[in-house]
Order: sequence, then C-alpha cells, then structure tokens
Amino acid sequence: MAMAKQPDKHLTKEQHQTLFEAMLKQSIDGKLKKGSEPARRNSKNRQVGTLETKPILSVTKDVTRSCLIDKVLPAIRAKWPSYSDKTIFIQQDNAKPHIGVDGEEFLQPVSVDDFNFHMFFQPPNSPDLNVLDLGYFRAIQTLQHQESPTTIDELVNALEKSFDELAPESLNNVFLSFQSCMIEIMKIKGGNNYRLPHMSKQRLERNGELPIQLHCDQDIVQEALMYIQLQH
Repeated sequence: MAMAKQPDKHLTKEQHQTLFEAMLKQSIDGKLKKGSEPARRNSKNRQVGTLETKPILSVTKDVTRSCLIDKVLPAIRAKWPSYSDKTIFIQQDNAKPHIGVDGEEFLQPVSVDDFNFHMFFQPPNSPDLNVLDLGYFRAIQTLQHQESPTTIDELVNALEKSFDELAPESLNNVFLSFQSCMIEIMKIKGGNNYRLPHMSKQRLERNGELPIQLHCDQDIVQEALMYIQLQH
C-alpha cells in the first residue's frame, strides 16, 4: 500500500521489481489506497509539510486481515451480482503474513450477511494454480513497463494506469489458461509434468468463438477424486 508524495528517488532494477509486486498485490479494485504524512523537515527536494508517499514497510497477519475485512470483502459485496450464488472462495498463497483459513478473527466478522466466504491456501510449489502468478501479473506488468517510471510516485501512477488499460479479453485468456492447467494436472494425477495444449486463442477471438470457460470431461474429475481418496 502506498500513500501520497515522496521526494524523487531513482530505483534500481531490483527495487523497481520488488516495489511493483508489493504494490500490485496490495491494490484493491485496481486503485492503490493512498494516505499521506507531512514531511517533518525541509530538504533540497521538498519543504516541511509536503505530503510524502509512505509504503507499509512490514506486512503482518494483522495488516493482511485488516485489508481483507475492511477493503477486499466490502468491494466483493458491492460488485457481486445480486442474482449470483454468494458462496465465494478466496485463495491465498503460503506467504507467512497470510492469515489462517479457519481463524475466528476472520470468520466472525465476515459471517454477517448472505455471503458465504471460504478461505483456502494455494497448494505449495504450484504456481500454475495461482491465477495471479500464471498470467495476471505478467499482463499488467507489461503495460506498466511501457511507462518506464523512475520514481515511486511515477510507478504508482503507471500501475494504476496499467490496471485501467488492461483489456477484459486479456483477463479471459489468463483464466482460460488457468482452467487448462487444472484439467491437465488432473489428467496426470498431480504434478507439473505436462504441456498445455494450444488453443489458438487469437484466432478463436477473431472469429467470435473464444469461450469464457472450458469443458472438463466428467471421467477426468472422477478419476482424479478416486486417486486422491486412495492416497489417504
């Protein structure tokens, strides 16, 4: 999470990448939530009282829980279609600051309406099962790099602009790849020793034939479930 105006500071390539990923993962509804803190003393770059961008230096479980309860879930409730099933699954990776999937501090405040939220951890060592790592970050980062930002504030603006310009068709392609990964993983009974079949998405899109979801043969699902049961 970033906050509002800092003196110009040129970033190394590593700092640029780290900051980009941190801000992107903490963005809500595509907009980085900014706050501000006035500078306490004069410098050659700004006068005392000038608003400075202040990132969160340490993301803890409390920060993650607060972000989910106060920002992510209200955004979901506000945008969720009234006619849709309100059972929602939230997947998080295994980073230490992420909260437990059955913690009362999370479950109690979210169980106050018709929505039924479930929290899950991403299977470890399985980047193909994280739709963000699979393609979303790459898609938005490509747009962001076109701006070539050199300061923190320029990077924030480029990130927001990149999200706004990301076409829904690009997101659909990412989710199609995600579904294809899941199907191939079930076919081989787990693991990552598989190759994704080419769908020719661009050709299908030009012809108006690109689907929004893939069909999975019921036999594949049943065989995968039986295999899991035998492992236990």
